[in-house]
Amino acid sequence: MNTSVVICVYTEDRWEDIRQAVESVERQTRRPYELILVVDHNPDLHLKLKREYPDVIVVENTHEQGLSGGKNTGVATATGDIVAFLDDDAVADAGWLEALEEGFQDPGVVGVGGRTEPIWASKRRPRWFPYEFDWTVGCTYRGMPEVRAPIRNVMGGNAAFLREVVSEVGGFHSGIGRSVQGRKSRPLGCEETEFCIRLSQRRPGSVMLFEPRALIGHKVSGQRETFGYFRSRCYAEGLSKALVTQEVGTQDGLSSERAHALKTLPLGALRGVGEALKGDVGGLGRAGAIVVGLAWTAWGYLVGSVRLKVVRS
Repeated sequence: MNTSVVICVYTEDRWEDIRQAVESVERQTRRPYELILVVDHNPDLHLKLKREYPDVIVVENTHEQGLSGGKNTGVATATGDIVAFLDDDAVADAGWLEALEEGFQDPGVVGVGGRTEPIWASKRRPRWFPYEFDWTVGCTYRGMPEVRAPIRNVMGGNAAFLREVVSEVGGFHSGIGRSVQGRKSRPLGCEETEFCIRLSQRRPGSVMLFEPRALIGHKVSGQRETFGYFRSRCYAEGLSKALVTQEVGTQDGLSSERAHALKTLPLGALRGVGEALKGDVGGLGRAGAIVVGLAWTAWGYLVGSVRLKVVRS
């Protein structure tokens, strides 16, 4: 099998990030079949990238503006058997692509996701930031498997799929994940969650695999290290989950979230209190953030669900 790597980009403000992402792909121990940069409706950036990377496939997003449209354009452009996605503000470990490809050797596997570690702008993790909520900054979080294992859905910034399967089930749906409006105002997500669930529903027996050896580092900006962003991201996740459940049903759409909310988060809050009693004052902050994060996510889901009912009526 050969792999096409797709990086979706949208702004010149991330020029240095894009450069580092591209270089990390070019340093892979197993070279990609092709590297595709999909530019989201930004002609100046498209021209600049074509000049900078003459050996890379640089294309404009031909679908609806936003991340889902960019990914669909990447899949349509790709010619490899596998399509791997890397965030434009991420850096892949040298063995990332090899580990992703090896995951497809297991029978029934149609998608493989890797481990994503945060690269904090402040050089260190905020003491109040709970590991259980690393998903708010696009990273692997406490509660996910620690070894190779089947999972419900992969995380979109570090994932690979069989190309023919993506096209077969209709690609990524717009209106759930980040759009231009979402980038500027509300940090929505979940397009890969809905896609993975929809794929599994339409192709029973399909396996999504978590492969922790497929490692990348994801840059966390200073703005995303703030408690204000944390709360807004949790609320936006709730809104997105309401859209997901409308598409795929609450049983599949909330299966992982129920387990996380009922088991992982209470244990995390207790752990934080225990760490505080042992002298780590940040433990109280982490316990409090877990409570706030769960409440804001649930509130976002409730608001999103009510809005959808009003629209349907």
